[in-house]
Amino acid sequence: MRRTGVVDLGLHTGPAPHWLLVRMRKLAKSMLTILVNQYRPDGVLTRLADPFWFQALSAVLGFDFDSSGVTPVTCAVLKSAIVPEEHGFGVAGGKGKRSKHTPAEARALGEKFGLTDAKISSLVYSSRMAAKVDNAAIQAGYPLYHHSLFVTETGNWAVIQQGMNIESRLARRYHWLSRNVASFVVEPHDAIVGEKRHRNVLDMTSRISEECRKTSLDLVADLKSFRRLFYSIRPSDQKSLFDWIGKDLKRTSTMPYASFLPHQINWKALEAAYNFSPKNYEELLSFRGVGPATIRGLALVSELVYGNPPSWKDPVKFSYAFGGKDGLPFPVDKKAMDEAIEILKASIESSVEGNERLMALRRLRRFVPRTIELNDYQD
Repeated sequence: MRRTGVVDLGLHTGPAPHWLLVRMRKLAKSMLTILVNQYRPDGVLTRLADPFWFQALSAVLGFDFDSSGVTPVTCAVLKSAIVPEEHGFGVAGGKGKRSKHTPAEARALGEKFGLTDAKISSLVYSSRMAAKVDNAAIQAGYPLYHHSLFVTETGNWAVIQQGMNIESRLARRYHWLSRNVASFVVEPHDAIVGEKRHRNVLDMTSRISEECRKTSLDLVADLKSFRRLFYSIRPSDQKSLFDWIGKDLKRTSTMPYASFLPHQINWKALEAAYNFSPKNYEELLSFRGVGPATIRGLALVSELVYGNPPSWKDPVKFSYAFGGKDGLPFPVDKKAMDEAIEILKASIESSVEGNERLMALRRLRRFVPRTIELNDYQD
C-alpha cells in the first residue's frame, strides 16, 4: 500500500455548534473555488484522498484535530459548500442514514455532469463496493457509520468513509481514489488511518490472502462440502479452550482460532451465489447478503482445512504521509509537506479577508508542528 497517514480519532459526542458550521461553510466555499481554479476538480479529488491533506483542511476550517467528528463534519461542510455546476465536482452520502442516499445522489450528480448511464452505474457500484470491502473484507471491529462519495465532472471519484469501534471508543478512516483502484479486493486503498493496531484482523484485500480468496471461491462452487466442513470444525454447541484461557494469546499455526468461526452464515445468500457461479472474489463479495460472517467463515475453512490462510495483519498504518522527524518509518518528505502547507496557505490568503484569514492561518500553523511531534509516540 502507498504512503498513508495517522490520526488519533477519539469518539466525541454531540453535534458541531451552528456558529462553527456557518463559518466552516463560508471558508470552505472560498477555499474550494481557489483550489479548483488552480488544480482543477480532479486535482482537488487527489488531495482529498490524502489523509494528511484532509486532516489539515479540517484543522484550517476550524474543527477539533483529534475528534472522530472531523470526518463526517468536514465532509458535510464540503457537501454544503460545493456547487457542482461551479466547482466541477460534488458529494453524495454522509453520516448514518444519509449514507443510504448515496446511490440516488450519485446518479443525480452523474446526470448533472452529463455522464453516460454506464458511467453512472459504475459510480454507484464503486461506492457500494468500497463500503462492502471496509465492512466485510477487512474485519477490525470498525463497522462503517459514515460514507461520502466525491464525484468529478469527468466521472472520477474518491471515497472517504469511517467506522467506529464502540469498545475502544476509537474511529478509523478509509480513503479511496478511483485512479488507484486496480481491483476492489487487492489492496485498493490510498490510506487506512487510525490510532490503534489490533491483533488478528482479517484482511482479505491483502496480497497475502490471494490463495485464500481463490479457495473461498472454490468453496462456494462446492457449497454442500463447505456446509459440512463448516459445521465439522466447530459445532454450534461445542465449547472451545478459548472460553477458559482467553483470546489474547499470540496466534500460531498449531493453535488456529477456530473460535473465530461465526455462529451464523447467510446460507441463502451463498446459495444465490452458488447458482450464479461468481467468476472471481469481487463478484462473490458484491453479492447482497454475503457479509462479514460469511467472508470470515469461508476464510477460516480455507485456512483450517485447506491450509490457505488469509492475512491476519491489521492494514492500518501509523506513519504520517510525510514521514517522521526521527527517520521512521522514513525521513520527512519536506518538499511534499511544504507543498501541502503552501496550497492551503495560498487558498486562505486568496479567498478570505480580515480576522477570519488570520484565525485560519493560525490554525494551520498550530497543526503543522503538532503532526510532526506526534511521530514520537507512534511505533
